[in-house]
Amino acid sequence: MGYNDVKYNVKFSPPDISTEEINEVIDSLKSGWITTGPKTKLLEKEIAKFCMTQRAVCLNSATACMEHTLRLLGIGEGDEVITSAYTYSASCSVICHVGAKPILIDTQENSFEMDYDKLELAITEKTKAIIPVDLAGIMCDYNRIFEIVNKKRNLFEPANEIQSAIGRVIVLADAAHAFGASQDGKMCGSVADFTAFSFHAVKNLTTAEGGAVTWRKISGILDDDIYKRYMLLSLHGQDKDALEKSKAGNWEYDIKFPGYKCNMTDIMAGLGLAQLKRYESLQKRRKEIVKMYDDRLNGENIEFLDHLNPKNISSMHLYMVRLIGKDEKFRNELIKKMGNKGIATNVHYKPLPMHTAYKNLGFDIKNYPNSFNLYKNEITLPLHTLLSNDEIEYCIQTFKYFINE
Repeated sequence: MGYNDVKYNVKFSPPDISTEEINEVIDSLKSGWITTGPKTKLLEKEIAKFCMTQRAVCLNSATACMEHTLRLLGIGEGDEVITSAYTYSASCSVICHVGAKPILIDTQENSFEMDYDKLELAITEKTKAIIPVDLAGIMCDYNRIFEIVNKKRNLFEPANEIQSAIGRVIVLADAAHAFGASQDGKMCGSVADFTAFSFHAVKNLTTAEGGAVTWRKISGILDDDIYKRYMLLSLHGQDKDALEKSKAGNWEYDIKFPGYKCNMTDIMAGLGLAQLKRYESLQKRRKEIVKMYDDRLNGENIEFLDHLNPKNISSMHLYMVRLIGKDEKFRNELIKKMGNKGIATNVHYKPLPMHTAYKNLGFDIKNYPNSFNLYKNEITLPLHTLLSNDEIEYCIQTFKYFINE
């Protein structure tokens, strides 16, 4: 292969939109119901069924799902919430939004998962929740996380009835990448106490923007009560949504508290319903692509994630690669070289303590050496269902050429 010409223009993560999605959106537009309505309620039921939970709530982002879960749990000023230093801002910004104090944990050495020993040491009487991050679509070690929070039960000081019913630090999974993943035969969404998914444009299942939250059954707390609380939080604290108010004679409503506005629309839900119907075939294609990458890159001086572990089945959202022995300069030059060949790549992620917002909160990347060592030589290759085999081969050959140059 010559390296002076661009053979393909490979995008990083475009949405896979078929006529099914288009027809669902048209159906919403023609129905006259384009905000939260019957399609949103149907998508919630289908997501709950898919995740093997009793209920699900659809909102306008995974960020809203996480933030309102913290509010539902009564977490706020004076509380601490723990998350990973190696994640996107949303995992931590929601902690700040509710007025709690974020506690960032470094990763394990040469692992994208947080250091669970450090997690255990970080739990105090102020800790109310942990937000583990299912990076790239691979679920965290929830057996270890639940072992830790159960071991630390004696430190937990509940502040509302849901906290009291759970009786320990709550596990709220940031599963923005992990819709469709499973662990030990259990679907993501049914493992953590609460699980937030993203349906953003680049995700495996998209509603353009959007997200969903699921939860496990809580003893003494009705699922309907949790669902209603999410509805209040996401629609100004109003006790009836537009669909309910549209029923004859049912106009009157009450504002229970000054809530927020982050509901999902039926246009978005229509996209999601069509994507969900296609999801099995979309995931099958992702698996084929991951296997092509794995097989062709095996033996190179790199490390890649184990997406094909039968006990911890990944959603295969990102194909993250570490360039062994390389630094930021090499990685950044590689991104430029790949770009010049028409191949879009990315970095997941710059650790939070490297960003101005978190520096201003007092975090210093020097205290997170494992996270920095992951970041400095990480590159993410294109992984999406619109890739042809020829494009994948082009990505692989180009990548191998430049890392061995």
